[in-house]
Amino acid sequence: MPRPKTYNTEGVVLKHMRLGEADRIITLYTPDRGKVRVVVKGARRAKSRKGGFLQPLTHVRVSIAEGRSLDQVVEAETVASFRALREDLGLVSTGMYLADLVDGFSADGAVNPAEFRLLVDALGGLESTERPEQLACYFETRMLGIAGFGPELWQCVDCGEELSPGDYAFSCASGGLVCLECRSQTDGSLIHVSMNAIKVLRFFQRTDFPQALHLPLTDRLIQDLRRVLGNYITYVLEREPRSAEFMHLVSSG
Repeated sequence: MPRPKTYNTEGVVLKHMRLGEADRIITLYTPDRGKVRVVVKGARRAKSRKGGFLQPLTHVRVSIAEGRSLDQVVEAETVASFRALREDLGLVSTGMYLADLVDGFSADGAVNPAEFRLLVDALGGLESTERPEQLACYFETRMLGIAGFGPELWQCVDCGEELSPGDYAFSCASGGLVCLECRSQTDGSLIHVSMNAIKVLRFFQRTDFPQALHLPLTDRLIQDLRRVLGNYITYVLEREPRSAEFMHLVSSG
């Protein structure tokens, strides 16, 4: 019997699940193969080296053998453990939410290096930021754009009219802002968005992590952003991300 082919890659562990008495299936997000599910033999045994390397929210480098149904990890080493996240419940809950978003927006095998880079940068940023909620808002905004669902913030999604400065309403169904005239004719629920929230969302769409995290935002403004982004993400995914409720519970406590 020929030996199985192996390949080397890096990835962030999004989640894991039990398989049998001693093994685990882990979901990795990689820059060159997208989202992949692989078996880690013996990962649940106390003395397993690979199991320790392959915890959720860990950036790893792995060697993987191709299998009939699932590929198998044969070697693993840690690139970044993001240890500070595991020592703070608020940070780890936010990190798991970000991983949940990547899992939800990514089809198996769909390659998107920008999405991988966004996740790695976000996990690194969580270790040093004092505003994890602000980081999550930035991540949500950029994740939507990378996945092809970036909200329209510059013109009315119904009539195409360019929007002048002011407060508007956001339509999850249409994926963007609705002008005052179209708002009165629109069926379905709309979310009020303040002018300041619109400015921040526009800024997030075109800036990088350092600039986004240094932008001074009030708690009220972050709440407004989270309401709009959270509702839109739930609409796009057709479900609320599993970890969202826990993250909100921790951050409000």
